[in-house]
Amino acid sequence: MADANALDRGVPVPSEPGRPADGAPLSPPPAMPADDKTMSLVGHLSELRTRLVRAILAVLVGTIVGFYFSPAIRDVLIAPLPIDLNLQILGVGDGFFIQLKIAIVAGIILAMPVILYQLWAFISPGLTESEKKAIRPWIPLAMLFFAIGVAIAYVVLPFAIGFLLSFTGGRLIAAPAAGPYFDFVTTMFLAFGLVLEFPIVLYGLSLANVVSSAQLRSWRRMAFLVIAIFAAVATPGGDLVSPLVLGGTMYILYELTIVFIRRSGR
Repeated sequence: MADANALDRGVPVPSEPGRPADGAPLSPPPAMPADDKTMSLVGHLSELRTRLVRAILAVLVGTIVGFYFSPAIRDVLIAPLPIDLNLQILGVGDGFFIQLKIAIVAGIILAMPVILYQLWAFISPGLTESEKKAIRPWIPLAMLFFAIGVAIAYVVLPFAIGFLLSFTGGRLIAAPAAGPYFDFVTTMFLAFGLVLEFPIVLYGLSLANVVSSAQLRSWRRMAFLVIAIFAAVATPGGDLVSPLVLGGTMYILYELTIVFIRRSGR
């Protein structure tokens, strides 16, 4: 009643807490802006998923192509074996699964350009223009290094097989199963291809200011020793050709990496 009388006399009524003086209803509070970091994280995860799907599709297409050519690839991989040595199929489905394994490895190798491009497309938005310019030439080089590693593995393969089979004799007859043999060969190819990517790793470390060309030059003797030991262990052929081919290639790439890093000003 007091409020009504006050209104009749033209006296303003004190507003209630949280309510305008004229008695109008409150408008809803403005929506808080979305967290930029959360949106950025969601965007990155969505982008990563897209890049992974495209890479997997490329591997799938490469696997289909590899499956078509897998009989010919299988004959090429069997060629390093002694001519009087045949591989055994121990299970009914082993022939199919061997062909499928060969196709998958071939698919990964064929899809490597797409995989490297998707990796580049994912990380490049976070780089400066100078960093993009410095890294861009290494994308095709990464594919070249991988191909060199696979080629070296094929050159080394006969010597490795000869060394491993030299431990048989007498009542220990060499009759290898096809499955383990192709597992060994395909793993060796992928391992050598990935090992030859070490110049990319060194260059990336130089961009992160972890290493410099001066440090790599000062580590030449240690690098030569480590490469020699690795080449001897990774090529158990018992000959001089295999470790020299692998070790020589790795050391040449090491020196070329120093040149590239020095020319980039690091």
